[in-house]
Amino acid sequence: MTDMLDTPSGRRLAYERTKGQGPGVVFLGGFRSDMQGTKAVHLRDWAQARGRAFLRFDYSGHGDSEGRFDDGCIGDWTADATAAIEALTEGPQVLVGSSMGGWISLLIARAMPARVAGLVTIAAAPDFTERGFWAGFSDTHRAALMRDGQVPVPSDYGEPLVITRRLIEDGRRQLVLDQPLHLPFPVRMLQGTADEDVPVSWSHDLLDHMTGDDIRLTLVKGADHRFSTPDCLRLITDSVETLPQKVSE
Repeated sequence: MTDMLDTPSGRRLAYERTKGQGPGVVFLGGFRSDMQGTKAVHLRDWAQARGRAFLRFDYSGHGDSEGRFDDGCIGDWTADATAAIEALTEGPQVLVGSSMGGWISLLIARAMPARVAGLVTIAAAPDFTERGFWAGFSDTHRAALMRDGQVPVPSDYGEPLVITRRLIEDGRRQLVLDQPLHLPFPVRMLQGTADEDVPVSWSHDLLDHMTGDDIRLTLVKGADHRFSTPDCLRLITDSVETLPQKVSE
């Protein structure tokens, strides 16, 4: 059953929570995705079967949450995730971040590491507003974005995607690859080699940039950005399941 959370920022977020044992698991979805996606539902079913606490939610402007997607930015969605974790979970959580959710999970881990028991990223896309959108824009697109405040770009997932100046400028304030990133808990990075949205090289860059005692990268040959085949889904839950054992040692 979907409930609503009123955040300190004044945004109203849709969420679904499964009660159970800890460490709890929190799913952080991707850009324009929602908590009804295949990975989120699979994790929900896995948590219910094992009696694990689990939280999934929609960022503002996504899914059933209030707000307009085009008004949002990485900072807003990170604040949404932080509010959800603080209000709806207890103790350290295992964060599972998919694509943009991988970036947001890193921001949360940097800001409040005591609330993170472990981290699983799926095609993590840190700094993608700068490394992906802005870097890929032509001079004409950049000029239009700065002049008009937004620019449409083609999307493989439906209608053209509107990229706003606010998204780009806020993204520059949320970068994680431009400063030290120490993660004092187990980290499991998952990446498909056939991902056309997040280059495999980004996963290597992130692995090289992170510091910590237990960080591993797993590449799945042929897996795409959705990372939602039965084998990929099983790898996600297997990765989550091993983390509490590491934490408790």
